[in-house]
Amino acid sequence: MSDNSSIAKGYSVPGMIMIAGATILLTLLLMALTNFGSGNAAAAASVSDRLTLPVILHLATVIPALPLGAYILLRRKGDRLHKILGRAWGGLMMTTAITSFWLGRSDGSGLFGTHLGFIHIFAVVTLVSIPLGVWQARIGNIKEHYRAMQGPYIGLIIAGIFSFIPDRILGNLVFG
Repeated sequence: MSDNSSIAKGYSVPGMIMIAGATILLTLLLMALTNFGSGNAAAAASVSDRLTLPVILHLATVIPALPLGAYILLRRKGDRLHKILGRAWGGLMMTTAITSFWLGRSDGSGLFGTHLGFIHIFAVVTLVSIPLGVWQARIGNIKEHYRAMQGPYIGLIIAGIFSFIPDRILGNLVFG
């Protein structure tokens, strides 16, 4: 299907803004609860000490996924190029999500004493949504395919914004 007018769009723009806003607020709340009383031991480590292989792989997949995802969501749908680019984006996003499980606090102060934090919810959503979106496209449910792919992209943007807060690797790289 290559005609955009016949493809049922996913969420409306106001709906996407509301979902993104609610997700941002929830993420901020959960991050504050995670940090409450424990400080951030990762801040003590230098940036170069924190640029490990999982961090490098994560950045190497997340950085191209951002513009590629925008391009795919904005261009004509259903043609061969859409499918090729979509597979590449899905692979980047799945790799990004998987590598995220090796990122986080090393002091065991995350959720339930693990190194994981609430931001890892984005990884779980991605690991579910991408295969679900592929399946929806294969069975011809294009509206749900579109929605399933919008979710991880919105999460990618939100997680990306939070990666620049103080005492996180990118925040330290950019702002010192």
